[in-house]
Amino acid sequence: MESCRRTGLSGVLCSLSLLCVILDIQLDGVLGATHVEIEHHLEMGRKLLAAGQLAEALSHYHSAVEGDSKNYLTYYKRAAVFLAMGKSKSALPDLTKAIQLKPDFLAARLQRGNILLKQGSTQEAREDFEAVLQRSPDHEEAQDQLMKANELEELQEEAHAAYHQGDYSSTISVLERVIEISHWDPESRELRAECYIRMGDPQKAILDLTPTTRLRNDNRAAFLKLSMLHYSLGDHHESLNHIRECLKLDQDDKECFSHYKQVKRLSKQLDSAEELIQQDRYQEAINKYQSVMKSEPNIPYYTNLAKEKICFCLVKINFALDAIDVCSEAHQRDPRNANVLRDRAEAYILNQEYEKAVEDYLEAKEFDSEGERIDLKEGLDRAQKLLKISRKRDYYKILGVGRTANKQEVIKAYRKLALQWHPDNFQLETEKKEAEKKFIDIASAKEVLTDPEMRQKFDAGEDPLDPENQQGGGQGWPHPFNPFESGGSFHFKFHHN
Repeated sequence: MESCRRTGLSGVLCSLSLLCVILDIQLDGVLGATHVEIEHHLEMGRKLLAAGQLAEALSHYHSAVEGDSKNYLTYYKRAAVFLAMGKSKSALPDLTKAIQLKPDFLAARLQRGNILLKQGSTQEAREDFEAVLQRSPDHEEAQDQLMKANELEELQEEAHAAYHQGDYSSTISVLERVIEISHWDPESRELRAECYIRMGDPQKAILDLTPTTRLRNDNRAAFLKLSMLHYSLGDHHESLNHIRECLKLDQDDKECFSHYKQVKRLSKQLDSAEELIQQDRYQEAINKYQSVMKSEPNIPYYTNLAKEKICFCLVKINFALDAIDVCSEAHQRDPRNANVLRDRAEAYILNQEYEKAVEDYLEAKEFDSEGERIDLKEGLDRAQKLLKISRKRDYYKILGVGRTANKQEVIKAYRKLALQWHPDNFQLETEKKEAEKKFIDIASAKEVLTDPEMRQKFDAGEDPLDPENQQGGGQGWPHPFNPFESGGSFHFKFHHN
């Protein structure tokens, strides 16, 4: 205050003057501390970058930039970390800022040119390489990269010309070199993906489109196309994932939302149908797969899948004739589907058409190139055994019942045939002998098909009454057994069991 009186300042002005002095002293202290802190962050960033701890290094460079926004080297070093992390889009603004702060900073110019070249921006890349060469005419890397930029521009023009002429194969060939030079360029990958789609190779199109979702900030078009491609291939879960990514970018996108509703509905139906099969609710699963075909009638994959699964379910509920019809249609639609052939073979077994069952299993095994499918091997073995037995004695055919007949149906058929072929009904010796043979077969059939253990063996392709299969006697009537050679006359009686 004494100094204020000496200078003639009023009380208020004097107080403000003193406050400014105090603030200046404090600010100087802060700036000094900030400078030390900046150097600390830069040193820590350098060490962490060298150690490969990129996220931690980036954090320190962020602090250094915030502390000193006029230091071109700080921006350049942070750009180097972004590049090491594969974030070229984030590196570009830092390199540009470094160049603005120091226009003759050739390293930043060259680095920015390299990024722009990889992104397919030939004009901007060329300007950076030429700027380097103006200050350093003998700079070899700049010379090489400038030649690449010129080559890239020519290739891009050649690729687009071939595409517009409908020469997709040539377009792809040219784009191979384009993408080799500018592998961060989404446009070239999108163009090549379109060529693959037009040539009927959606899998390769997916490989090209997938990275473009990261190369563009808002690539809803790529997410939509990826979703549609996966959907067409039957990968409905992956399709749903991609269309959801589109809606994350813009929940009001009409195209994405429309496709989302379709994919979600179909995916829900397919998941539900599979759950029903896992729960052995086969008729409900059939109904659900019929709904799938109505929901998506235009993409063959889903109709083929539905037919395959309905074929499987019909076999499980023992609808042999219906299963044969549906399986045959599914086989026509997808001739190399081993599952369909396996299930039709099982339907043929239900219908006692063993030769056809063997044929289907043999064909199914042809499509199991590595021979790893146990179900096909075991199925073929069983079908061959059943075919062999059927050429001797097929107990189902003897009684005239289906393979799914229950015990009551077996007994009913047995009684009818036993009455018909009882030897007492015949007078001539030759007829009586023939009747005795038939009666033995009828009684054997009843014995096997009413005994759960024996029937299970027979269904697996083993005749439990064949002497070749008897282990130490076995149960039942070891064939040949003749009730008419047991001494005395045979009296036929029914037993209610």
